[in-house]
Amino acid sequence: MNLVVTCSRHLEEESTDEIAQILLNLGDKTPKIEISSFSGIILIDTHINPLTVVMEIKKIILEEPWKIRYCHRFIPIVESTIATVENIVYSVKNQIKTIKDTDTYRITIEKRGSELSSKELIDSVARNIPNKVSLENFDWNIVIQIIGKIAGVSLLKEKDIVSTLKVKRDSIE
Repeated sequence: MNLVVTCSRHLEEESTDEIAQILLNLGDKTPKIEISSFSGIILIDTHINPLTVVMEIKKIILEEPWKIRYCHRFIPIVESTIATVENIVYSVKNQIKTIKDTDTYRITIEKRGSELSSKELIDSVARNIPNKVSLENFDWNIVIQIIGKIAGVSLLKEKDIVSTLKVKRDSIE
């Protein structure tokens, strides 16, 4: 998986159709789209860079806000791995090479169907990053999406995760 999409519970089918059409319009004719066993979560493996997909979706929301009705959040995944503390830490280590010494970061964990301890995971990841933590004004967000036995790990800027509701609300202001 390289993209996680959230939607309202019981609207997964409609959301799947919506994201499939968006990906088709962006040039991916054969994405793998799976409705997870957790309500409101869709897992996608697209041939297009997921950061590009999210950027294009943001443009669609700003230009034609009515086009995206069912999907709520689009979270790009840089690397998928088996959901263990060791694998997640390894994935983060591979990605933090782009962080400058003066950059700040935060860690965001969303778990579904996992017994992993969030505190243990945060401590293990943070132990490997010498930079300062900033929960409010961070340069980088280490996003860890745990969905059952799979973890998606991404080092993202705040703009890299798109919430349709937030983009629509901000465009009105």
